[in-house]
Amino acid sequence: MAASNKSGGNQHQRFIDSLTSFTKEHRAKQWEGTFAEFLDQIVAKQPALVTRTSHQYIWDMLRWMQRKESEEAEDGEFRLFSHELFGMDRPLQRVVDYFKAASAGSEVGRRLLLLLGPPSGGKSSLVILLKRGLEEYSHTDEGAIYALKGSPLHENPLNLVPYTLRADFRETYGVDIQGELSPYARAILDEEYDGDFMQYPVERVFISEANRVGVGTYAPHDPTTADIADLIGSVDLSKVADYGDEGDPRAWSWSGAVYAASRGMLEMIEILKVKREFLYLLLTLTQEKNVKVSRFPLIHVDETILAHTNLAEFRKFLQEKENEALLDRMVIIQVPYTLNYTDEARIYRKLIAQAPTFRDVHLDPHALELAAVFAVLSRLHPSEREDLDLSKKVRLYAGEDVEGYARSEVDRIHQEFDEEGLHGVSPRFVVNALSNAISRNEVQSLTSMEVLVTIKDAIENDARIESKQRRQWVDFLVTARKDFYNHWVKEDVHKALFVSFEEESQSLLDKYLDEVEATLDNRQVEDPISGERREPDERFLRSVEEKINVSDAGKQTFRQEVVRKAMVAYKNGEKFTLDSHSRLKEAMEKYLFEERRDVLRLVTSVARPDEEAQEKIAAVEERLINDYGYDRHSAREALNYVTTLLSQE
Repeated sequence: MAASNKSGGNQHQRFIDSLTSFTKEHRAKQWEGTFAEFLDQIVAKQPALVTRTSHQYIWDMLRWMQRKESEEAEDGEFRLFSHELFGMDRPLQRVVDYFKAASAGSEVGRRLLLLLGPPSGGKSSLVILLKRGLEEYSHTDEGAIYALKGSPLHENPLNLVPYTLRADFRETYGVDIQGELSPYARAILDEEYDGDFMQYPVERVFISEANRVGVGTYAPHDPTTADIADLIGSVDLSKVADYGDEGDPRAWSWSGAVYAASRGMLEMIEILKVKREFLYLLLTLTQEKNVKVSRFPLIHVDETILAHTNLAEFRKFLQEKENEALLDRMVIIQVPYTLNYTDEARIYRKLIAQAPTFRDVHLDPHALELAAVFAVLSRLHPSEREDLDLSKKVRLYAGEDVEGYARSEVDRIHQEFDEEGLHGVSPRFVVNALSNAISRNEVQSLTSMEVLVTIKDAIENDARIESKQRRQWVDFLVTARKDFYNHWVKEDVHKALFVSFEEESQSLLDKYLDEVEATLDNRQVEDPISGERREPDERFLRSVEEKINVSDAGKQTFRQEVVRKAMVAYKNGEKFTLDSHSRLKEAMEKYLFEERRDVLRLVTSVARPDEEAQEKIAAVEERLINDYGYDRHSAREALNYVTTLLSQE
């Protein structure tokens, strides 16, 4: 107990030390000086960094994030926010491509970026991560941002340089200045510094949504009462008396979301619900980088506008012809639900990890994957190819091998229906169903079958779901159980029957390879024990291949493919294992399972098992618990379920 308290005390102290270190580091990064000092100490050293536009800044942040994650990743593949977003590789790549093109100065940078997708599809999560990325990046040396001190637009200090001197600035530093002073900064310059911009104070700022620096967020209220002042501000009557004129920029309220987002990003939530005048203001801001406010000339504001909306609002927007011009000034990126059930299950794990309800609840090892298969089934369209049912599509989209289909065909199959993933069950629906089951029944363990029953109850009791869709979704639950769970749970149980399943299956694989190579080379096999030579064991080869429905006519092609993959592994210095060929792995497991089927049937079907049978059952249960992620309740349920399946075969 004392050791535990000591460990907790050390952890507490480490956290305190990390907070202290963060505070000191943040204080060390702060910088303040006059504009003259800014030119000498900052601009002279890194002119390209201090003249970046918002698109260039975000693009640099994304590249910084990619480098950071690539260093952490062992495989070195492209990744971005890989610990937070799952199954969103394509939308993420398109977002990256948008900022890459915009940062290069193309017309893309004069377009509003709109994320379009179904509810709970990850749009908001993506925007939140971009904002967090900006906040973190602004604390690095590479991401340092400097602004006129006190400016509500945190505007670039270089805007102080008069237009007549900007050509000289370009020749001196090799970069262009692309902004101009706000009315507020101009008033301060004239009133407090007598126009001497070299004395204007400059400071380093850090992007922060909470402090309204570099990040602005607007969520529409009732469209009929929405006030555009929420975006661009209004006269601050409390200050009019101080300055004596409503037209004084210092008497204006600069609290609008547009100003908060200056130098960074403005998030527009459910953008298509706002009034059209809001849209025109935003699109003009995107295209011209300025806004018009009464009493003031055009105000230069450099920021990226990232909006998101759902399909229902977008389709309604499309029906109005007067919106065509607005659509032309948007870059629309679809953010569908993932069609990879393994990624979908990772989303569930992330969501339930954040929920206290699940903290002490055990889920069997296939519960979330099974729910994910159901969700993905609800998002798919039946293929035009008769031999490609929905279950096969689910496997293909998850990167699994499906007989008759190369993985290179997946993109072409997906292109049959562009709207796959834009409808169907949302991750939130599944997690809510699980939460309700746990809180309602106060259970500490959920099996895969109990998860299916829970989702079925949620479907049948949801008044929003039409009867036809309700029946279809229940059918998908049945498909998920029959085509996926039955295989998974039988595989677990038959592995648990083997004391050394991995070794036995690998030995069987090696034997299969030896026999196949001898068959293809038309040579005999030497017995490793007796040394005698014999013909290849065709009966053994066919007994393995038939487990995965390899026909007699197709056996030659299948064997050649296996040998080719084995050779590739050998050339790469790798061992050819069961994980190297998913279909062959399935065949080996089924072959071994057949050998133990009678044992399992005998052990689990005895109404009153004797001591020996009880010991065997207990041993299988323990292996399910210790090696395969079950608890006592789910292990027993799995054994009972597999016994039922065997009795039906």
